[in-house]
Amino acid sequence: MQVEMNNIHKSFGSNDVLYDISITVNGGEIYALLGENGAGKSTLMNILGGVIQMDAGAIKIDGVQVDFEKPVDSQEAGIAFIHQELNLINDLPVYENMYIGREPKRKFGALDHEKMIRETQELFDRMNIDLDPKAMVGSLDSSYKQIVEICRAMSTNASIIIMDEPTTSLTDSEIERVFEMMTTLRSQGVGIIFISHKLKEVKRICDRYAVLRDGELVSEGEVEDVTIDDIARFMVGYDVRTEPLVRPREIGEEVLAVEGLTYDQHFRDINFTIQEGEIVGFTGLLGDGRSELFQSIFGANDTSSGKIFVNGEEVTTNSTLEAIDNGIAYLPRNRKENAIISDMDILENSAIATWPKYSKMGVINRSIHKKQFEKQREALHIKMSKSTDNITKLSGGNQQKVVLAKWLNTDPKILILDNPTQGVDVGAKEDIYDIILNLADQKIAVIVLSSEAQEIIRVCDRTMVMYHGVIQGELKGKEMTDHNIMTLATGGDLLIGKEGEPLWRKQEQ
Repeated sequence: MQVEMNNIHKSFGSNDVLYDISITVNGGEIYALLGENGAGKSTLMNILGGVIQMDAGAIKIDGVQVDFEKPVDSQEAGIAFIHQELNLINDLPVYENMYIGREPKRKFGALDHEKMIRETQELFDRMNIDLDPKAMVGSLDSSYKQIVEICRAMSTNASIIIMDEPTTSLTDSEIERVFEMMTTLRSQGVGIIFISHKLKEVKRICDRYAVLRDGELVSEGEVEDVTIDDIARFMVGYDVRTEPLVRPREIGEEVLAVEGLTYDQHFRDINFTIQEGEIVGFTGLLGDGRSELFQSIFGANDTSSGKIFVNGEEVTTNSTLEAIDNGIAYLPRNRKENAIISDMDILENSAIATWPKYSKMGVINRSIHKKQFEKQREALHIKMSKSTDNITKLSGGNQQKVVLAKWLNTDPKILILDNPTQGVDVGAKEDIYDIILNLADQKIAVIVLSSEAQEIIRVCDRTMVMYHGVIQGELKGKEMTDHNIMTLATGGDLLIGKEGEPLWRKQEQ
């Protein structure tokens, strides 16, 4: 199948969103659709998916013009749209999720469970997927949920699949699983439109690309003909920094110490110290235990044994409220599920952590929260219209800044950022890095949890690398290289030389 979108225009009121956009996507290729949040990617794909209608232009499939007035029109034409927020029901088995809205039935209206299970298994076999159709979706990890969404699209005989940020919440090993699936689909002649802010992934998996900026098509071509820096420059309109951002600053007293912290199978015998004004990374691979470790320090998980010290005094964090009282703040890795409250406005999302502090007899002091938010809005450069707008109206990067504002309002001594640049574009990512550096200048101890080695290298003074629930090693300065981080993350040992290169390595057997 070949899909052409020719001279597409779209406006919302007086706001022009798309100007004369023309792209062509072929079966058997992975086509990257790139741009910052607000560039027009989602609007363009919503037009192709029949969610909204264009003001002008034309869509052709295999040379024949088509009109998509509603999503089912697009689906019937062989186009499937997998949104960033997966539309799966955790309390149903895989096979029922595969057929939601088009369930086969027996006589008298009974669902044909046997047919759904059989056809789901046949599709899994064809795609070389080892997954039980009867497994509950809620028991699956993020990558398998993504795969179920892809298979559901395939079960509708889709020839073009739109994948919106499919790897945002995935670990490296989960991403590999999804990429294998995408490669298989490409070999079977399926075209994939891949929307992502992860430019390394684009270079690795995609064949062609198109970049939108402010509603215009500013560049397109073969992925092999451009560098990551080229793509980033097309997206933002200027050269994006790639150099390390760590800068000299005054490091204060020890603010956090952990001794022998253990929690069943998640992590064990964890020992480290962090000082005021330090930026310390924690990284590793799937199952390394770093998120569970800091959720426990923040009081969201239990511990089996060990001690936590803040400013030299032992503290208990049996709840998140206790952690906040001890000066600890935690920005979760999954913004949509654990950080924002989508039914609340921007101001409410920024203030909720300090409601108890600024309320009297159960009445929230909204004026104080407005003053606090205005201060944070300026400091964090949050781009928005009104603070009473729903938070979902903001881009991913600005949502992340609102969540950060929420925790900065608690005046933390220790700020834990779990995957802080998840799902944000390259421009917003640089903003967040600057914010991290500025917070460290203010003597806040910042802990960055990330699977992206380059993120750790660029902003952290040092990093702990975890492997299967233990700290496998610590790297500082020039020692922090992709090679050294990966060696430790896979269970190896390093003896570091003067130039940051390993002198000796012993891989566990």
